[in-house]
Amino acid sequence: MNALLDLVVGDPQADRAVPQTGTTARLTVFVAAVMAFLAVIALAVSLTTNRVASLWADELAQSATLRLPADPATADALLLSALDVLETTPGISTVRALSRDEQQALLEPWFGPDLPLDALPIPQLIEIVADRDELDVDGLRARLTAQVPGAILDDHTAWRAPLLDAASRVRLIGWTVILLIGATVAAMITLAAQASLAANVRVIGVLRLVGAKDAYIARAFVRRFTLRAGGGAVAGTIIGAVVVLLMPQGDASGGLLLGVGFEGAEWVWPLMIPVLAAIVAFFATRAAAFRRLREQT
Repeated sequence: MNALLDLVVGDPQADRAVPQTGTTARLTVFVAAVMAFLAVIALAVSLTTNRVASLWADELAQSATLRLPADPATADALLLSALDVLETTPGISTVRALSRDEQQALLEPWFGPDLPLDALPIPQLIEIVADRDELDVDGLRARLTAQVPGAILDDHTAWRAPLLDAASRVRLIGWTVILLIGATVAAMITLAAQASLAANVRVIGVLRLVGAKDAYIARAFVRRFTLRAGGGAVAGTIIGAVVVLLMPQGDASGGLLLGVGFEGAEWVWPLMIPVLAAIVAFFATRAAAFRRLREQT
């Protein structure tokens, strides 16, 4: 508690060794603000991607599609047989045969709105909503093979795996970007602290002559740069949060760009950014200060 109080209050005499204004001060605040802003955006994109991918994956996991052969002579009989099999299968909650209009709407993006379905052999599609934990997919396929020849069951496994893999990669990229941002802040503050120490070598020499220890001198630099980085990060975080709040919002199932942001407890993450920036600045400045003071001995 005393260490935290010393960090906030400081020592007026020791603080004189650190310039309150100047290029290094402005640069430290600016870099911390920009990096915090980028971290907020990276977090928002990463968390939103993970949230949307999980939603889509859950929807795909609970649904399946049955495609019947496009044979007008046997279409009605096959449809009745397929519905009978599906409705008597444990684990399936709802079954619905898509209408001609719905199937035409699915084909419009590829063939246009004037597709003559009546003149083309279009397979009948049946939408299935099931509980994957209770549904025996292999058993259902066996029953369909025996009672509905030519029927093809798609449980969307081929769609879910790439989706989850892509979400995992985006999440990894997001955290990698945040780590790189932290490393950039540490490097920038280290250079700024070293420049400030070099510019105040005479003041440091005077402090040593009157008996000041290196720990006493370093504490002033650590305090000043930690507060600068923390303050800049607070400003950058606020700006980033405002930008995220101004992003177009909508149903998460409609697309990533309509739902970028934080939900519920996810808002804790951007609030942690100024704290993490101050911690990075504390250790980076401390290491740089002691190293430079040893060199100036």
